[in-house]
Amino acid sequence: MKKAYENLIERRSCRSYDGAPIPESVLDDILKAGTYAPTGKGGQSPKMVVLQKKEDVAFYERLNAAVMGNENAKTFYGAPIVVVVFGDKNSPFCLDDANLVIGNLLNAANALGVSSCYIWRAKEVFNLAEGKALMQKWGVSDNYMGVGNVILGYGKEGGTRKPLPRKKDYVIKI
Repeated sequence: MKKAYENLIERRSCRSYDGAPIPESVLDDILKAGTYAPTGKGGQSPKMVVLQKKEDVAFYERLNAAVMGNENAKTFYGAPIVVVVFGDKNSPFCLDDANLVIGNLLNAANALGVSSCYIWRAKEVFNLAEGKALMQKWGVSDNYMGVGNVILGYGKEGGTRKPLPRKKDYVIKI
């Protein structure tokens, strides 16, 4: 139990990747953890699309960056894999379920020695015509919405960065 707890405390976001591939078995284990995230009423409503080809990652990164107003920005920091997490708009748990999947992906990656970061703007990307076209190409119906992106790879940052101090009133016990 202590190892799981330490993993939760020690995980940090990585914003610099060396581009080395992740072994398929390790990627599969990370994705499996995502499928075991808690979901409302056990509905398993989220979907994950895994981008692994350089050209697919680069195209999607340009869309993600364009939402920020700079399509040349490197919003995926050189990570070789992007997991796009979608939530089912018909589920009252849409955002919560998808974000729990994202949390599981981040924590599983760390436990398996893979660096990760949660990248926003998925909702905005899939509101664009190009984003809707990608969803259609990937077989994701329009009753899904983009919630977030998890980038995966091996970080250049070296070592575990120290966490910021926790704010004083983070927890209020009554």
